[in-house]
Amino acid sequence: MSRKERRAARKAGELDTAAFLDVANKFIDLANRQNQTVKATDLHMAFLYAAARYNAYVANTVLNVEKHEDFVQHMVTQYTEMLRLHLADNKLAAPDEPTH
Repeated sequence: MSRKERRAARKAGELDTAAFLDVANKFIDLANRQNQTVKATDLHMAFLYAAARYNAYVANTVLNVEKHEDFVQHMVTQYTEMLRLHLADNKLAAPDEPTH
């Protein structure tokens, strides 16, 4: 998809897959850098906490979610699907640095 097509998709409210993956990769890069000084087992819980905190912020202030439990169940389903997909990915590369 060209840059012009991505801009048009964003204006139409469509998911821009390239931009989405770019942002996700920036978070992964940050995790890999932090892993130089923070154990992976601590780091993955910090990221999970941060995701929960940010998702609660978005639910409450951006989406104005009234039914919190419905939102929680939706997010749990999304996370479960993503986690299963990535666990099954045999091409998942380890970072260059050891994970302590």
